Amino acid sequence: MTSFDDEFDDDVAYDLVVRGGRVVTASDVIDCDIGVRDGRVVALAEHLDLGMREIDANGRYVTPGGVDGHCHLDQPTTDGSVSADDFESGTVSAACGGTTTVIPFAVQQAGMSLRESVQDYHARAEGKAVVDYAFHLIVNDPTEQVLGQELPALIKDGYTSFKIYMTYDDMKLNDHQILDVMAVARREGALCMVHAENADCITWLTDKLERAGMTQPEHHATSRPVPVEREATHRAITLSQLMDTPILIVHVSSGEAVEQIRWAQGRGLKIFGETCPQYLFLTEDDLRKPGFEGAKCLCSPPPRDKESQEVIWDALINGTFQVFSSDHAPTRYDDPKGKKIRGEEASFRYVPNGVPGIETRLPLLFSEGVLKGRIDINQFVALTSTNVAKMYGLHPRKGTIAVGADADLVIWDTGAPFRLDNARLHHNVDYTPYEGMELTAWPGVTVSRGEVVWSDGKPAGVPGHGRFLTCDTPDAARPKERFVSAFRPS
Repeated sequence: MTSFDDEFDDDVAYDLVVRGGRVVTASDVIDCDIGVRDGRVVALAEHLDLGMREIDANGRYVTPGGVDGHCHLDQPTTDGSVSADDFESGTVSAACGGTTTVIPFAVQQAGMSLRESVQDYHARAEGKAVVDYAFHLIVNDPTEQVLGQELPALIKDGYTSFKIYMTYDDMKLNDHQILDVMAVARREGALCMVHAENADCITWLTDKLERAGMTQPEHHATSRPVPVEREATHRAITLSQLMDTPILIVHVSSGEAVEQIRWAQGRGLKIFGETCPQYLFLTEDDLRKPGFEGAKCLCSPPPRDKESQEVIWDALINGTFQVFSSDHAPTRYDDPKGKKIRGEEASFRYVPNGVPGIETRLPLLFSEGVLKGRIDINQFVALTSTNVAKMYGLHPRKGTIAVGADADLVIWDTGAPFRLDNARLHHNVDYTPYEGMELTAWPGVTVSRGEVVWSDGKPAGVPGHGRFLTCDTPDAARPKERFVSAFRPS
């Protein structure tokens, strides 16, 4: 990166110019310079005038900064475990992996109103974030006050998406409660995200497995087989259809759940789908690692088999999934407040769920998707940035490279293979489930609102640079939503 002295200030047209890149949006690839002023893109042209700072992109791909629409940072828990990443370490890690906007969850905590829980989450984030952030809500106690007052007021204040659970004893809602929450979403123009697994089936299977002494991490997958996800996905779609309310089925792992989503989409229902890296790159065999090692890959729904991986790839390619998120859930492995909170002999029931992935989400998909020819570069941008910003009411400020958009940019280094190891990463987790994978892409430079936050293999962001974003009514909740399809006719 080149910087010019103050004596040139009167002569420069831009705060930053990114020169000579292959600029990518969800629909186009254009060779041009990018001019940035006051944190926003103000010009795209074949050759721009002088910038106060300049970055030579030299024919490399320049994509919009990633928008991670599903991640967990400094989230309170009920089991005594501790989130390894707060808003500083989590957003530093995001920036190093090319993500410039994150949307974690303000969870309704026991004994707190929904509004109080949001205020608590703001306090956790204040002054720490390196990149911009918004909040989803998690509704787990839909009282009359929450449904009639707090939730509608928060939606109007820019918290326009929320998640509901069909599993986990301290989070799940029954069908009556789900309908109540969906009714609010329909009336107020919000998007409802659904974790779709059948809680009663999981509890029944878990009880049986524990009585049989089958408590190792691998049996987490046994307790949550494909039919458990399929049934809940079908039920969520049915409730959505009944209420005429759009929903996003999150972290889809199996072909049978994909079939349910495609069935609904084929009938014109507003059913959207999300998947995550763990369902493309991990399998149930990873839960069978020796000793307690399988706990590193324990998440819900669990990774499936190789055949399911291919179905998930196909659904990513053909447009069944609109977004690709990390579902970053950072608990340390070798930590009494992490995966081993009850020791290595504990039942899988008590192992904190989730895997880290906020930094590896984009490089994994670029390496294994774009550079291996499964998806094209425009699909990559749509799935990881543009559609996510549209889904959650942040577009066109986020998710694209266009005049007026925030100057959130990623300049990619590609082609030189390297082996991924956790020492390379910047999260506060002591492992990555993708240890040892050979990748061929990583961000060379990440820019957030015109400021470099990752360059030359080093974090460069400043805590507090990241701003909180309020969200508009999501495109998904509007009558004529328009997403960039990943499908390309042959």
